[in-house]
Amino acid sequence: MKEKAGKIVFYYFLSYLFSPSIFLFMAIEHMPLKEQKFRTSIDIPEKTRHEIISILNSDLAGSSDLYSQTKQAHWNVKGENFFQLHELFDDLADEVEDAIDKIAERVTALGGYAMGTVRMAAETSYIPEYDCHSSKGTDHVKMLAERYAVYAKRVREMIDTTAELGDISTSDLYTEISRMTDKALWFLEAHFQ
Repeated sequence: MKEKAGKIVFYYFLSYLFSPSIFLFMAIEHMPLKEQKFRTSIDIPEKTRHEIISILNSDLAGSSDLYSQTKQAHWNVKGENFFQLHELFDDLADEVEDAIDKIAERVTALGGYAMGTVRMAAETSYIPEYDCHSSKGTDHVKMLAERYAVYAKRVREMIDTTAELGDISTSDLYTEISRMTDKALWFLEAHFQ
């Protein structure tokens, strides 16, 4: 299982460096796919739906990880501007939580099985691990900005990927999440501009 997870992470890493579509689909091929659990009349071919479900489940993991890291910052921030950052991190986490729900519901609408537990997210998330050794507000802001940038890049790539697969509705969902993520990144980066 760890070897397979390592291949998935490796292919996702390559997708960031080179061509997202080539290496992304290699990563999807190595993911353990749940068989389709639900019938649907959505007129997207089954094979394409499985590809989209895999993409969405990957982003469900990334979103869940980003949510937990944002809450980690919210709970542990100390020092100057404590209250403002504590509130900001909580607001940002709420927005990611909304994205999590929309992604999971899209998975199930397409006839898939939402892979949404914390353990599932830990196995497949592409968000870098969070350094839990600091409590300084500026450190948390920097670490979150780095992670939101990774997430924003991935979400923007999936706008085109899902559109090319013929699923404009999922592409539109990614567009909505992209706007939210870019705004969150702006709020974080504004602390250093």
